[in-house]
Amino acid sequence: MHRQQYPRPQWVREQWLNLNGTWEFDYDDRDEGEAEQWYERHEYARRIEVPFCYQSALSGIGETDFHDIVWYRKETAIPEAFRGKRILLHFGAVDYSSKVWVNGRLLAVHEGGHTPFTVDITDALPPGEGKASIVVRAQDYSKDVTLPRGKQYWKETSESIFYTRTTGIWQTVWIEPVEPVHIAKLRLTPNIDENEIQIRTFLSALPANASAQLQIRVTFEGQPVARISTDVTEREVSRTIKLNDFNDHGLGRWWTPESPNLYDVELTLEVDGTIADKGAAYFGMRKISIVDGKLCLNNRPYFMKLVLDQGYFPDGLLTAPTDEQLKRDVELTKQMGFNGARKHQKVEDPRYLYWCDRLGLLVWGEMANAYDYSEAYAAKFTKEWLEVLERDYNHPCIVAWVPLNESWGVPRILVDAKQQHHALAMYHLTKSIDSTRPVMSNDGWEHVKSDLCTIHDYESKASVLTERYSSVANALASKPAKRWIYVPGYDYQQEPIIVSEFGGISFRKGAQEGWGYSAASDEEDYVRRLADVVHPLLNSLDVQGYCYTQLTDVEQEINGLLTYDRQPKIPLEWIRLINEGGYPALLAKNESLRTPTKPQTSS
Repeated sequence: MHRQQYPRPQWVREQWLNLNGTWEFDYDDRDEGEAEQWYERHEYARRIEVPFCYQSALSGIGETDFHDIVWYRKETAIPEAFRGKRILLHFGAVDYSSKVWVNGRLLAVHEGGHTPFTVDITDALPPGEGKASIVVRAQDYSKDVTLPRGKQYWKETSESIFYTRTTGIWQTVWIEPVEPVHIAKLRLTPNIDENEIQIRTFLSALPANASAQLQIRVTFEGQPVARISTDVTEREVSRTIKLNDFNDHGLGRWWTPESPNLYDVELTLEVDGTIADKGAAYFGMRKISIVDGKLCLNNRPYFMKLVLDQGYFPDGLLTAPTDEQLKRDVELTKQMGFNGARKHQKVEDPRYLYWCDRLGLLVWGEMANAYDYSEAYAAKFTKEWLEVLERDYNHPCIVAWVPLNESWGVPRILVDAKQQHHALAMYHLTKSIDSTRPVMSNDGWEHVKSDLCTIHDYESKASVLTERYSSVANALASKPAKRWIYVPGYDYQQEPIIVSEFGGISFRKGAQEGWGYSAASDEEDYVRRLADVVHPLLNSLDVQGYCYTQLTDVEQEINGLLTYDRQPKIPLEWIRLINEGGYPALLAKNESLRTPTKPQTSS
């Protein structure tokens, strides 16, 4: 069984059944499966290991040819302990569109390759038998460049910045039993200024002619903090709980990358004195804000040191082979002296966000973009982005939202008013759902309205970077990649400046061929080049954070700090030292190097 951990860490129930593992599988290149009713009868020719896509080695198939329509089938028995309850079938992600049949009945249609969906399969189960024949038809659109796809290439062979595609199921599939009235959604909003947590609970339905109560229990490191019980009279129950357990004005229990303190929450829903639902969640007391042009974490200026993380794996592609691998990526990032990651062109597995919450790593949540614009794209993108915001709202690690990157999906934004309005709409739509986090309308350049002024700059010379970021005026006038920082008509409004892509230095380990934005000839040259791009940003009085490209090599890209299989190219402590403004010993001995000025520090 693959990926056995509970897949929804922000709302955990005890009873569940993991459906990962071997499924029947087939290609449907002639799109004849529905007409021939494969959901009722079909001899599936292949087997696949879920949740890995057929293009990955871990799927057991490992073919990268185009097969845009694929079918899955799995027979499962519903456990006796689940009988008499509603049975929910969950899909973490299926790329791109999917139809789900259970015992021959079409129960769900979903579009969007990066977000979860749930199917109530109860009424399709035979009375008293509890057997489910689950069939999934997944359709990808490999050559459609208006599809939100991220780094998945529309050609069969990877090249440049684009990688192998993912088609079909690529996150955990699972079922769980619930009562007809249960907790369907949970929204947690911390307020460190008032030492409060707002807990909004959304029920699946109101109990008819019955009394219901919701009990909320909050603990910190196992010690009780708050406990309340409230009558349920509406489907949404909202309560704000004062946390009176703080010491030192709350500093001891705020969430930061350096001290990732988390509170645990247990919710129990009772109907007529009987438990109808019970589950666990968690939250972090933290605040991200901009005050007088300063980016702040918990009301104090904070310098973000991020690494660009594509979230690809050699044998699993978009799917990490194990939960331990996700945890290890977070640990490696922190060991190199970064306090955050920008998940790039990927809506990451919630288990990764769980480890960022637990271990302490800031995350910029980014949508997988399309490459070109159409009105149909705008509708698809908007729907899926709303699902991303709903799924990930509760994670304290997420401190910024990036719906669009580098004018992907809006390639003519500089001159096309329609595309400008789309980017502006995504900014305001995101703020209307989540007012607690900064939002970028178009990360890197050609901003219309953004809370941060983000710049992508792959200059490799220290002298050029030092001059470029010696003043705000110089930074705004620089036009890296020959792009305007702001679309004409939209002006800089004292937003904090973050260099959200830079570096990209390739360094080949072994026989691997590949490319980067600049290239190092040997280990010493690599270290020197890293210091040359990092230190000017640390020493700038106007830059408030950066994001280095990138964490790992990916396929033909060899500009990672780690190889594709997560082996460090140089000692991790050397990278940490550079991130702290120093030089590793092999460079520090060179008297010709100028001693850097004291870098900005995080507090």
